[in-house]
Amino acid sequence: MLEEGLKRKRARRAPALLATLAVGLAGIAWAGCGGGSDSSTSEAKEQVEKGSEAAKQGIERAKEEVRKGFEKAEKEAKQGVSKGSKEAQKGIEKAKEEAQQGIEKGKEEAQRGIEEAEKYAP
Repeated sequence: MLEEGLKRKRARRAPALLATLAVGLAGIAWAGCGGGSDSSTSEAKEQVEKGSEAAKQGIERAKEEVRKGFEKAEKEAKQGVSKGSKEAQKGIEKAKEEAQQGIEKGKEEAQRGIEEAEKYAP
């Protein structure tokens, strides 16, 4: 049973040990102690700096695209509101005209009704 517990402990520690070794080896390679020359280290640093600069430029372009997207969306929203407002105003005008026509028609019918009633009145 003790042996089983030891195996479990080792199994849990193995990934941590491997990660530590990987970090240590990377540090040695980066420092140039792994048999590399100073030129390879400076080349690696240069590549990292170029990659970093490219990433910064990509982020800036993405920010600009997002800003443009928001501006476009805002403009379209304002146009939509304006268009909707104009359409609503047209609807109101049409409703007023129809209401006025209905009133006129009602007056005419009422007048005919009065005239008919007067015909039959004593």
